[in-house]
Amino acid sequence: MWLRDELLKSIWHAFTALDLDQSGKVSKSQLKVLSHNLCTVMKIPHDPVALEEHFKDDDEGPVSNQGYMPYLSRFILDKARDNFDVLEFNKMCWTLSYRKNISTRHLLISDDDAFKVWCIFNFLSDDNYPLIIITEEIEYFMRKLMEAMGSVWNEEMFADYKLQLNMKKNCLSAWELIDLVGMGHFSKGMNRQTVSMGITEVFQELILDVLKQGYMMKKGHKRKNWTDRWFVLRPNSMSYYVCEDLADQKGDIVLDRNCRVESLPDKEGKKCLFIIKCTDKSFEISASDKKKKQEWIQAIQTCIQLLRLGLSSPHREARLRRRELRQRHQAEQEELDERMKQLQAASENKQKELLSMRKKMDEAAMEEHRRKQTQTDLQDRYRLDLEREKMVRQQMEEQVAQKSSELEQYLQRVRELEDMYRRLEEALEDERQTKQDEETMRKLQARLLEEEAAKRVELEQIHLQQQRAISQTQAEKKELQAEQLAKEKALQAAMLQLESLERERQGALEQYEEVTKKLERAANKTKTWKNKVAKHEGLVRLIQPGHKGPQRTTNWGPASFTDVELDLRKKSWQERKNQEAQAQ
Repeated sequence: MWLRDELLKSIWHAFTALDLDQSGKVSKSQLKVLSHNLCTVMKIPHDPVALEEHFKDDDEGPVSNQGYMPYLSRFILDKARDNFDVLEFNKMCWTLSYRKNISTRHLLISDDDAFKVWCIFNFLSDDNYPLIIITEEIEYFMRKLMEAMGSVWNEEMFADYKLQLNMKKNCLSAWELIDLVGMGHFSKGMNRQTVSMGITEVFQELILDVLKQGYMMKKGHKRKNWTDRWFVLRPNSMSYYVCEDLADQKGDIVLDRNCRVESLPDKEGKKCLFIIKCTDKSFEISASDKKKKQEWIQAIQTCIQLLRLGLSSPHREARLRRRELRQRHQAEQEELDERMKQLQAASENKQKELLSMRKKMDEAAMEEHRRKQTQTDLQDRYRLDLEREKMVRQQMEEQVAQKSSELEQYLQRVRELEDMYRRLEEALEDERQTKQDEETMRKLQARLLEEEAAKRVELEQIHLQQQRAISQTQAEKKELQAEQLAKEKALQAAMLQLESLERERQGALEQYEEVTKKLERAANKTKTWKNKVAKHEGLVRLIQPGHKGPQRTTNWGPASFTDVELDLRKKSWQERKNQEAQAQ
């Protein structure tokens, strides 16, 4: 599935390059040429009639990418197998697309390095079209490139670049990424060769699935001799070559879930040994030092474990994990935004309810004001009536003697006034009830305000939780940065140790040459001494009669010594030789 997606990315670049007027469509003649090239590279029989048959009902001219996809899937991709060179396929699509989009004359990288950056872009970009690479993947690629070039990652410089990128569109196309690497924005002060070697190392790691490579010694299966080989570890195999140019491959170690890798004790003068046990045979390998041995064992065990779990290469799994993490983070952010919208809507509804309650309270207050005004008018009227009645009563008291007949009328008037007083008290009772209703409304308003304050506290707590989550993410990011710095320091220490070992090796070679010269001088002296002894003592022995037993040929001539004398002379000569060696 992953191979099909990556092939589609390369084909998309080629299709886009054929769209000269940027209309989103390509002529059928160009699609025929493109399809023929794809079939040739992918080793698929090409059917020139299939394209015409597929588009026979569509005579409107050029074909869009969506219209070409069904034909591409049915007649090309569905027939594809794993027997073609994916790198050659990408090279063909690159050749069709790069000249239209970019020129490498003004860049610090060659066409081959630009092609490798293009392949890395296809690997790291999302499966959405048009293809882009987001900021996180740009940072991942640039970090790996700087590590491969042996340079220190500048976090502040990338933060400034990321800020500029976020102000535009927060992503790059393939050609913008090539321009970023080729202009040396993050590799200032480095020569072309260093940049090219860094790009090649990242390309081998991400695209060619080279998990580890380096020189080690391998024991032969027939002659049992030890030979230096350049080993290249991939997820399902470990190849070994004569040298690091990969021109002469000597063999493959096929890895599967039944393979095992074990450490071996030093033997036969070889150190840092380990063995890879496969189903049919085993391979004994000697690393240069204990650290390299442990790194190789761990890398091979990781490949075997991935094969047992049925997983792809570590870099593809890491890319999937990064995509899943981004999707999860995006989903959480969308969920948080949706929740904030819901809370804002609830808050707006509460505000509307509060405004409605306030309007009702204002209307009730106006009604109460009118009622109070009416009551005041009634009280003024009643007071005037009372004053008037008092004047009438005084007049009646003055005339009581004269008008006794009007007494009953006056009493009747008094009863009416008492009835008016009773109505006045009822009005006052109504006023008190209205005040109680107003107090109830005020309590209801206070309760609503308390609820609004509680909701605001809840919103502030949610905001604080979000801030804490952001702080935790920043802390984790700082921890990752600290771990990265620690790894870089460890790498520098390893480089210093490697230089020290190189100096020690040079010293050992010089000592070895001195010892070799001394051994040659000693051999010459011994040879001269042997000749003299042979000449002197051999001639003397020839004068004496020979032994009756079988003759023995020695360095001093035939039958010069008996067996006993020969053993004595061998012991004497060996002792003198050891003394001379010790004296030297």
